Amino acid sequence: MSTNTGNNTEHRLDLDRRQRLGMVEAIWGEHKSAEQIARIFEALHAARELGLATRVSPEKANAVAALLEPARELQLRHHPEARCLTAGNLPSPDPSRGRVAVLGAGTSDLPVAAEAQLALACHGIATELVLDVGVAGLHRLLDRLEELRSATVLIACAGMEGALPTVLAGLLPQPVIGVPVAVGYGVSAGGAAALNGMLASCAPGLTVVNIDNGYGAAMAALRILSSRAARES
Repeated sequence: MSTNTGNNTEHRLDLDRRQRLGMVEAIWGEHKSAEQIARIFEALHAARELGLATRVSPEKANAVAALLEPARELQLRHHPEARCLTAGNLPSPDPSRGRVAVLGAGTSDLPVAAEAQLALACHGIATELVLDVGVAGLHRLLDRLEELRSATVLIACAGMEGALPTVLAGLLPQPVIGVPVAVGYGVSAGGAAALNGMLASCAPGLTVVNIDNGYGAAMAALRILSSRAARES
């Protein structure tokens, strides 16, 4: 992910990442200026590469659009639920590569879940978003189990105590990637309780990424799908 924040520094983009890893380079947008994001998007467009910037507020997205207004072919689109900005056409999903179910324990987990879903969409991966299946109403998850069995990979986003990924990994055989979310009162400590709970999970084989890292979870799922495709080819 491009993280250079210097105002006058030339951005050295990783344009070989798709060939090397099968991934497009993502831009960490929260600590970049609108001008920096605009210049990176111009460079990606010149290289005929899709642009994805994470953690972009509506205000910053509008500022980037204003800077790039003469270059309408960049096809900028802000995704408010995912807090991301894309430049270029997203590829059509290819079901033959597998399907990822992205789960959110509650609606408060939506921004992180949506970031994961969008990052996968940028790579042509078919996804399904499943919300409000947290353990506080376990019957809601149990009602979806048969449907979830058909997914290739599961990404589970949860705050509070972060129990959802453990429950999923104890019930279903697919790879489960847990994403702790910075949601919860007091001792939830900005997602630290969910992170520690997932790391201490008794469900064998659960993979855990950092707090609010929907993008990282999506790339972990992409690696799993790519390895599966390589074995089958």
